[in-house]
Formats: sequence, structure tokens, C-alpha cells
Amino acid sequence: MLHATSTPSATRAALRARLATGELLVLPGAFNPLSAMLIERRGFHAVYLSGAVVAADLGLPDVGLTTASEVALRASQVARVTNLPVLVDADTGFGEAMNVARSVQLLEDAGVSGLHLEDQVNPKRCGHLDGKHVVDRGVAVQRLRAAVAARRDPNLLIVARTDARATDSLDEAIERAKAYEDAGADAIFAEALLDENEFARMRQAVSVPLLANATEFGKGHLLSVGPLAELGVNMVIFPVSLLRLAMGAAERGLVTLQREGGMASILGEMQTRADLYDLLDYANYQVFDEEVFNFHLPS
Repeated sequence: MLHATSTPSATRAALRARLATGELLVLPGAFNPLSAMLIERRGFHAVYLSGAVVAADLGLPDVGLTTASEVALRASQVARVTNLPVLVDADTGFGEAMNVARSVQLLEDAGVSGLHLEDQVNPKRCGHLDGKHVVDRGVAVQRLRAAVAARRDPNLLIVARTDARATDSLDEAIERAKAYEDAGADAIFAEALLDENEFARMRQAVSVPLLANATEFGKGHLLSVGPLAELGVNMVIFPVSLLRLAMGAAERGLVTLQREGGMASILGEMQTRADLYDLLDYANYQVFDEEVFNFHLPS
């Protein structure tokens, strides 16, 4: 009620412990706090917050237009309502080394359990768009070292993302992943790998956990949880899936409203009032309200 019961430090430690088991953690992407609560209700391992989703929710394309404060605000709103670890997309850190350090501390204060930083130039763009560019390897390493030095909780997970597969080659992406591991990255996120063979090569190259992006309509072959687990991947994000589903359903609902003048024919597709109230825990709010405000004076 009001806030999750787990503290940020406990949630970060739990994420570290879960990663140490070697199992594949599945992280659906929340598009708001309510969807994060549903992800927890359905029993998933953790929640992901995509930069593309934050941008889209603001009516913006994913081309580096969001700010650190906007992402931190949404991250804090999501982390507040769930006991699950929250991994957030921190883009490039919203600048260079000093900006990265400040962004890390903003997100740490927001209560997240981890974040990932990428090696694109500023302003960045969606990892599955053409025309992106990466910074020199040394600049990317400097960003990562700043991030590692800036965190105050050593359990805050710092994931290094490389976009070099699309801009250069798989070999360059692998070399960068090795350098980022050496710089202190806790995990590697190699964006836009094309197939199982490329994941296997990346897995062999690094010893830290590996994150895969199972985004729809992307550059690579869309892999499911089973094959990724067999490849030794440790985390898989479904960053925009819930937003795409929700927006698709919303558009179909609007078409129905225009065509039929009401929503009666699609009531079966909606979350019921009872289910929404249950997810939001209305009952406990009522109990709390009665205990605080409803009192009796002694006779």
C-alpha cells in the first residue's frame, strides 16, 4: 500500500543473488507504475523501464530528447510500487563522464536496482534505427568508470550496452564488451545481435552476466526465453511489448467507439473494475482509512 515494502538496498541485493544462480531472468517492460504492479502480480523476476517507452509516453521519438530528470522521475514512480528489482535504460548517461556520474546517483536515489549505459554518441537514437554512431572506445570506458565510481550502493547493477554490432561489426562489439567488463561493468548488453551464433560468441567472450533484448520489429531474429537460456543469457528484456499491446488495444477500442457508438461489444477485452481494484489494493486502503479517521470518543 502506497509504497512497496522492500527497501532499495534489499531489492538490489536480491537481484544480485538471483543473477548469481545462473538462471535466465525475464524482465517485461513497464509503461507506467500500474503495469509494473501487474508484472509483479504475474510473478516475473524483475521490471524493465525502457528509454523508448519513457520517450513515447511523453509523445517523443527515441532520439535523445528525454532528460535525466524525466527518466529519474518515471523510474522513481515505478520503483515505488513494486518489490521487484527495476532495471532502467539510462541511455548514454545524458552526457559525458560527469553527467553520467550525476545520472547514476539520480537513478540510485530513485530506488532502481540497476541501469544500463550505452556507447552511442550524444544525442543517441533507438538501437534499432539506422544512422546511429558510437563514441570512441576510450570515451565509453571513461563513462563506465564514472558510473562505477559514482554509485554509493555497491549492489546497484551497472550494465554496459554496446551498439557497435550495427555501426561496426560483431568483432568490435565483442572487443568493446571485454573492455567494458574490465572497466567494472557488472553485465553486458550487446544491442542488435542478429542470431543465436552471435549471442553464443558474445557469451564466450565475457564472464559477467549477459543481457538480451527481445524487442519486436527489431534488427535481429526474435528469440524466446528457451533458446536464450540455452545460450547462457542471464537477463532478457521485453522493453516495449506491453506498451505496443496496450496501444494496439486502445486504438481498436477507439475504432469500436467510432463504429458502434459505445464499448459494449468489447467489454470482454477490458480489465474489469474488480480486477483493477484488486491490483490497486483498494481493500487495504479502506482498512487503513477506517483505522486513521474513524474513531469514537469515550462516553
